[in-house]
Amino acid sequence: MAENKRDYYEVLGVTKGASEDEIKKAYKKMARKYHPDLNPGDKDAEEHFKEVNEAYEVLSDPDKKARYDQYGHAGVDPNFGAGAGFDGNFDFGDLGDIFGSFFGGGFGGGRRTNPNAPQRGESIRMSLAISFEEAAFGCEKAVTVERMEQCETCHGNGCAPGTTPEVCPDCRGTGQVQVRRQTPMGVFATSSPCPKCGGKGQIIHQPCKDCHGSGTVRRRKTIQASIPAGIDNGQTISIRGQGNAGKNGGPAGDLLITITVRPHELFRREGTSVLCEAPITFTQAVLGAELEIPTIDGKVKYTLPEGTQSGTTFRLKGKGIPSINGRGRGDQYVTVYIETPRNLNKEQKEALKKFAESVGESNYEERKKFFKKFKK
Repeated sequence: MAENKRDYYEVLGVTKGASEDEIKKAYKKMARKYHPDLNPGDKDAEEHFKEVNEAYEVLSDPDKKARYDQYGHAGVDPNFGAGAGFDGNFDFGDLGDIFGSFFGGGFGGGRRTNPNAPQRGESIRMSLAISFEEAAFGCEKAVTVERMEQCETCHGNGCAPGTTPEVCPDCRGTGQVQVRRQTPMGVFATSSPCPKCGGKGQIIHQPCKDCHGSGTVRRRKTIQASIPAGIDNGQTISIRGQGNAGKNGGPAGDLLITITVRPHELFRREGTSVLCEAPITFTQAVLGAELEIPTIDGKVKYTLPEGTQSGTTFRLKGKGIPSINGRGRGDQYVTVYIETPRNLNKEQKEALKKFAESVGESNYEERKKFFKKFKK
């Protein structure tokens, strides 16, 4: 009797004013909780599952919901002569989509991909090593790939010339077949790939001899790749339409090339900045000098001021990496360090001692600061 039934909103755990989306969301949660496949042999769960489906059957239908909201169970129970009610046989037109997210579409009624619709080809991935300078200024590289191309003999349909594929009579071109079975909870429909056509929706009686019915053949192809100026290590460029051929007239995939930049002997890179270190002599540091500094554009002149300390970094504006978006260039930063001479002869050592005595401690500001901190 209807009087013994729980309130449908209570069954789904929603309020009476719940929206359609809220009702559907609650149903999915409860149906999954009590589904027999997840609770084998649990009679209590089976009863709850039937109750949940009954509640959703009513609350998901605007007409039934309106009658239920006005008359309660009497408005949808045929025993009260008020409507169609719930008869235990589910129409899974909407529920198929819901259960499909749980169990792979085994309840029927959900949307299926047409196996004969145009499909985009798979992309091909490869790596390419280039030099530091090639990454900085860009370059053209010839790359060779193996890819699947459309068969020229059959034009991609897989059939021998003069023949056409037959629409599968078992699945009528859908690639799927359904099996319905009666259960205590209603009629359930399960879908699986059609065994006659292998899920393709078509049957090829006379396959193309060149591609053996696949519609594609493997070929080696050399492609010119334009590497943009400023590309960095690990970045990927895409060459549209140079991947594997599509199916059923679909577009080809892309060629994705990941760049590896070989290390440079002198330069390092941080973003668009170029970093390098340059050795200078003690005399150059003390007296100053005009240095020749290597850059990615070639050598440039730089005037080193007298009294330069080891570890000092100076900037060469605009001598860095071009921005990959074409907006300007970075800078080059040069850090100088004093190279200490080795293997001095007796006269050179004596000259240095005299120099040190003449200078004393007065000109060594950093030494004085260090020992002052040390005393504290």
